Amino acid sequence: MERLIKHLRYSLILMGLLFSMVAKADVWGSPKVKTYYSENKEFKLDFDPNEGASNNRQVAMDSNPNYDKSLAEKLGGDDYGMKSYFLVILKTGTNATTDQELIRESFRGHLDNINKLVSEEKMVVAGPLGSNDKNYRGIFILNNIASIEEAKEVLQTDPAINNGLLDYEIFTWYGSAALPEYLPAADKIWKLKP
Repeated sequence: MERLIKHLRYSLILMGLLFSMVAKADVWGSPKVKTYYSENKEFKLDFDPNEGASNNRQVAMDSNPNYDKSLAEKLGGDDYGMKSYFLVILKTGTNATTDQELIRESFRGHLDNINKLVSEEKMVVAGPLGSNDKNYRGIFILNNIASIEEAKEVLQTDPAINNGLLDYEIFTWYGSAALPEYLPAADKIWKLKP
């Protein structure tokens, strides 16, 4: 499970890097990417384009001709167009109740809470996972949350988590600051409300 989480974390970081930067890399060398946490525990990424480049070649970084400073600032993007989020993996909780009323109300409240958090701009992704042997049930990506403590408080507003039907693992994720921009389109393509 730990290996899966680590792989998912690295995959998401690399996807964010690939989608958020325009770079011409030296095919003979590999640029070095460093990740770390700053003093305020914000996830940071350093990209050294010259690290690993061959002696006779340089890796050039181009500025983005499509860069929109006001949009980047509105979305909270750094120089790479990225920002920190919290990735939540939902898993089966410890409450094994057979009380159908509690289960129904908890999961109705779970869906209502997702909609509330999206309207408050605190959640940008939510969805179930397919059947798996890890008891993973779904994911959230939380937005505009200052700390892991605040993220945990937000998660406790979910009745399914609060009633122990769901539990969670939470990770800092560094991804494209443009992620919330898909939400207006997403609201136009659903036909039936879950």
